[in-house]
Amino acid sequence: MKIGNATSLVTLLLSATVFSAPVFAQNTTSLKHTLVLEDLENPWDMAFLDDGTMFYTEKCKGLSVLMPSGETKALLGMGGSEGFASTADDLFCEGQAGMMGVAIDPNFANNRRIYVYSTSNMSTPHTNRLMRLEVSDDFSNVSGRTDIVDDVPYKMKASDHPFGGPGAHNGGRVRFNPGDGYLYLTTGDTHNGQVPQSPTMMGSKVLRIDTDGTAAPENTPPVGFDKRTYTYGHRNVQGITFHPGTGTPIAAEHGPWHSDEITVLRNGGNAGWDPRPNMAGRGDCPDNYCGYSPNQMVGENRFARASWMPMTDFETYPSAMPPIWNNNGWSQGTSSAAFLEGDAWGDWDGAMVVGLMGIGFGGTPLGQRIDVLQLTDDGTEVIDVTEMTLPMEAGRFRSLVVGPDGSLYAAIDEGMIHKLTP
Repeated sequence: MKIGNATSLVTLLLSATVFSAPVFAQNTTSLKHTLVLEDLENPWDMAFLDDGTMFYTEKCKGLSVLMPSGETKALLGMGGSEGFASTADDLFCEGQAGMMGVAIDPNFANNRRIYVYSTSNMSTPHTNRLMRLEVSDDFSNVSGRTDIVDDVPYKMKASDHPFGGPGAHNGGRVRFNPGDGYLYLTTGDTHNGQVPQSPTMMGSKVLRIDTDGTAAPENTPPVGFDKRTYTYGHRNVQGITFHPGTGTPIAAEHGPWHSDEITVLRNGGNAGWDPRPNMAGRGDCPDNYCGYSPNQMVGENRFARASWMPMTDFETYPSAMPPIWNNNGWSQGTSSAAFLEGDAWGDWDGAMVVGLMGIGFGGTPLGQRIDVLQLTDDGTEVIDVTEMTLPMEAGRFRSLVVGPDGSLYAAIDEGMIHKLTP
């Protein structure tokens, strides 16, 4: 299926309907499975050193590291956590917020730096912060915390929306792009209709910064925008990866009861999400946010809903970045993305995998799975999609990361990290 340069919602919806059946055959039906860790508390993300050392975050506990020997060390706990080498009392979890993404500095061997994205009550209103930390030589502790981003919005109060409690739509993935060397941070709209198209509020954005938190000088946001902005107008990006050939960033984003999206990002681009009331023919909406409207708590045909509150509003923003995949128009919690690497993957070498957590609202198929997307060589179009045959029970796939051994590591909300090896 190809969306290409769609210029209208009608084109987008019609394109989606032909995307229902995978065409190419899976050639890795006998994936080997290893249960890496279990009994975790909402594992959110992982990051690897070349020797297999794995840093990982638990949303409501903190940052830990799994050594190649199999030993785990609890490094930095959130307020109230026990058993960690150190704690940061300002860090907390609520709803979809907490300790989320983790990334390792490309120059770790020399500077021992890692980067962790977490929610903090250090200021009021509370914010999400990207912290730079230094790991001790024996991997027993972290120190030298520097908050290089401290102003990403956090939802303080409950609102009249599905999943409407504090901490909703918090984003939270952080990754280095091997192509340009910059750090990318994804953020969410916090159920605030003003945030996505705002030039100064750093929700609903993908930030591109250096390791001090300074905007990449190559960023080209519209005039008046915060210079850290690489793209804007997103809903809730929880996945970002980079095409192995071009280095182009690709985002995986949750849809609003319809249309999860995979989007090839364009420097300065608008993702076209604008849930403000009294926009695009809409009237008032609950608590000034139209993101689940109309009939936000009632099941409804996904295409009818998309015509009223589009995920990418091409009519209002004709030059918005078009998605290359929209999950057949379903919203099932597309939360992570990565590229498979290595000859052992066969035809899947260089394919993109996306993890889906499953929603099951209003007749939507639950959809807990890993999908494999084969792209064109330049990564701008989807050729085919198939569902990965899993050697273990599916779950809410929160994070997918390819390890240095070429295996695919999958963290699920139910408390496990799995390893899948071709």
